[in-house]
Amino acid sequence: MSGGHAHPLHLHRDSPVHRLAPEAKILATVLFTVVVVVTPRTEFWAFAGYALLLAAVAAAARVPAGWLAKRATIELPFVLLAVALPFAGHGERVTWLGMSLSVDGLYGAWNIAAKGTLGVLTSLLLAATTTVRDLIYGLDRLRCPQVFVQIATFMLRYLDILADDARRMRVARLSRGYDPRFLWQVKAFAVGVGALFLRTYERGERVYLAMVSRGYTGRLPVPDAGGATAVQWAASPALPAAAACVALVAVLR
Repeated sequence: MSGGHAHPLHLHRDSPVHRLAPEAKILATVLFTVVVVVTPRTEFWAFAGYALLLAAVAAAARVPAGWLAKRATIELPFVLLAVALPFAGHGERVTWLGMSLSVDGLYGAWNIAAKGTLGVLTSLLLAATTTVRDLIYGLDRLRCPQVFVQIATFMLRYLDILADDARRMRVARLSRGYDPRFLWQVKAFAVGVGALFLRTYERGERVYLAMVSRGYTGRLPVPDAGGATAVQWAASPALPAAAACVALVAVLR
């Protein structure tokens, strides 16, 4: 984990959000997401308030709105699924532009779109302000199960190697006349996937044996310094606490 591993979702900026300890940001992200999820779908103003809070965090972290909007398109398949709910829903129906729409389906579509978008934007802000290595350190300091931390660690270290192996295998197939446009040539792709799996499994065994011979006991060494300070722990609940206040005001108004 000592090597640097850049990823396309991280933005190198100098901001208060970037300087926060990763475990504090992970905790704030989880709590904020919980508040968003438990908010009743009929509290429209609460979701608007959550969006304003995320906009304030993005401004403080110097993350451009266009950068977030471009990468938030990953949720489009779920939004398209939500569009079908008003037509397929049951119960009370309303007519809009000559179309018969289910009221419950409309609420369901809004619920998926609003909470999904807020969740994606929250995750993007966490990724934009925290490197993958720091995320793993943060999960370890939060006492996340070691098996998950170790899997994420090895995935981080060897993902680029696996991608290079897959690219070389694809070039080899193309040089031998493989054309993915023809359905009957899918067998070559399936064989390549199987070979890549076996190669990865064998590499994992070799790496594990080498680590055990060097004293590996199930936990990789992590830096002793760099954990969240008392001030950072106190600041981490600021976003979820503000979201909780927004939800409370929306429910009681």
